[in-house]
Amino acid sequence: MLLVLVGVCLGLLTLQSRGYGSRASDLVAVVTTPLQAGYAKLTRGALGVWTTYLDWKNVRAENRRLRAEVQRLRVEALRVRETDDENRRLRQLLVLQERLPLATLPGEIIAREWGGWVRALTVNRGRADRIARMTAVISPHGLVGRIVDVRPGSAIVQVLTDPASTVGAHVVRTRTPGIVEGEPRGTIRFKYLARAGAGIRVGDVLVSSGQGGLFPRGIPIGRVRAIDDRGSALFNYAALDAAVDFGRVDEVLLVTGPTPQDLTAYFPSGG
Repeated sequence: MLLVLVGVCLGLLTLQSRGYGSRASDLVAVVTTPLQAGYAKLTRGALGVWTTYLDWKNVRAENRRLRAEVQRLRVEALRVRETDDENRRLRQLLVLQERLPLATLPGEIIAREWGGWVRALTVNRGRADRIARMTAVISPHGLVGRIVDVRPGSAIVQVLTDPASTVGAHVVRTRTPGIVEGEPRGTIRFKYLARAGAGIRVGDVLVSSGQGGLFPRGIPIGRVRAIDDRGSALFNYAALDAAVDFGRVDEVLLVTGPTPQDLTAYFPSGG
């Protein structure tokens, strides 16, 4: 087809050279104008496709840039929140340390032993800080546990949920005495004499009793979640919600000096 059109154009040009100028020009125009229009249309179409492709690439690049920026801002916001949370916790710990009428040493939890629940914590204080076994460990929320193993630069904290843990305690409202025990499923319970337990209610707060001198008196331990008075004739039990979240506690105080005072008033959840 192209060869035919070229031949026609050459013939028309020959006619024009022999004196048939005007008519030949008209014929050339008749033949070439549609070709020129088609070529122009084809060119515009190709340019349009190319422009659309470039726009699409630019949009994709901009979307990638915006997604990266959004992700960066999210990470930055998370970092700021974590820093704010840490500063708030440290302020709470410092306020408690300044208020308490006993000697304490701040520490940071650097590891947790898990087994379905937290079994033990590692604190960044040890023999170098003159920490001894059986040192009480507390937080602004309440009693965490005691030191059971001391190393040069760290120590192991036995938390209240350890089945080997026992703490003398009493109900703040009724003064009912008993023992808080850790359970194998990672919870704690209050064991008390059946004859002394009348009046204990769900929601009652328990604090350390100070008996034995290991833990100061009045440190929050937990709240009664449920009461089971179907135990032996001698003892009843109350399931407790611990005052401290052992999976989230990060900063603690190690009690390095004794106090004869009841500390209930120094903790917001103490009664």
